[in-house]
Amino acid sequence: MSVRPYRDIHRRACRQIYVGKVPVGGDAPITVQSMTNTVTHDVKATVEQIQALERAGADIVRVSCPDQESALALKDIVRQVEVPIVADIHFHYKRAIEAAESGAACLRINPGNIGSAERVREVIKAAKDHGCSMRIGVNAGSLERDLLEKYGEPCPEAMVESALNHAKILEDNDFLEFKISCKASDVFLAVAAYQQLAEACDYPLHLGLTEAGLGSKGIVASTAALSILLSEGIGDTIRVSLTPRPGGDRTEEVNVAQQILQSLGLRNFAPQVTACPGCGRTTSSFFQHMAEDIQTYLRDQMPVWKRAHPGVETMNVAVMGCVVNGPGESKHANLGISLPGTFEEPKAPVYVDGKLFTTLKGDRIVQEFLVILEDYVARTYPTPSPALAGAAG
Repeated sequence: MSVRPYRDIHRRACRQIYVGKVPVGGDAPITVQSMTNTVTHDVKATVEQIQALERAGADIVRVSCPDQESALALKDIVRQVEVPIVADIHFHYKRAIEAAESGAACLRINPGNIGSAERVREVIKAAKDHGCSMRIGVNAGSLERDLLEKYGEPCPEAMVESALNHAKILEDNDFLEFKISCKASDVFLAVAAYQQLAEACDYPLHLGLTEAGLGSKGIVASTAALSILLSEGIGDTIRVSLTPRPGGDRTEEVNVAQQILQSLGLRNFAPQVTACPGCGRTTSSFFQHMAEDIQTYLRDQMPVWKRAHPGVETMNVAVMGCVVNGPGESKHANLGISLPGTFEEPKAPVYVDGKLFTTLKGDRIVQEFLVILEDYVARTYPTPSPALAGAAG
């Protein structure tokens, strides 16, 4: 489906840097990041979590390096994973040096606690020597004391000044391979800081709402902040920071970030499913099962489809439950199926690229629709020939 003019988002022009082999900024796709919550020097647990994030679609993963054991463990971690690793550094500048030596692709430093300009210069030298990029990570909760005295409290102006002061140190040392973040837990504070920072510099910006919270609160707050900025063309790489539930799965961060980007038309990760919320016209449990079965099938097929059918992630599928909006939504999707109310014998019109294709009846509607779906994917997103696939690689 084509992108309509009212959905066009013009990305802010900025420099491009690399985090390992992943481009950030410029005309590169907006990347999705997450962060492990394992003890980093537990190499097995950390690698397993990074690999789970890789499978979920994370482009970059950050790990904490609070001690020497963790920084040195990166040597064993980076050789077992595909995504570039960002070393998260606080307080101890030597950890940044050790992480660079251990193979980190990027060093995240916090200007409020990394130490003197001389220590930052030592970190810069290590980054240059080992091909690391850097992220200046400003947080509202850990601003430098002199800025808090100057402004009285965390505010956008203080956060931007902190970021630009430390950017100047990197620039003065001929180091330009860095991106900047200005995070806060308050939506309006974070948005204002990023808006001002976007006007003040041309470096790539890493977006995030820090300490966003647990569950739906964290998802909604992050979505509110990131959607404002992304819709204005601000942001080159993002993380949705969610408080994990006990035994929780970190891949939720990746899934939410991807959905934000896809909902704004900025990047496609998987076929988009349009499904009605249900009401008194869709009391049939048949519709509820149909919507769930089709969504599950699409999710399960994506690992195979992405390899075999490039472009399938742009497909839109409508699964609707009644005659009010069902036909219209189905016609605007690549594939659409709609149940016209609650009948003893369910029947469902199927639309393909806006035209009525067939009407399915009986208790095998879902299975028959999935056959049509598979055939559509095979015809519309053909598998590249081995010669073309080799040339692309």
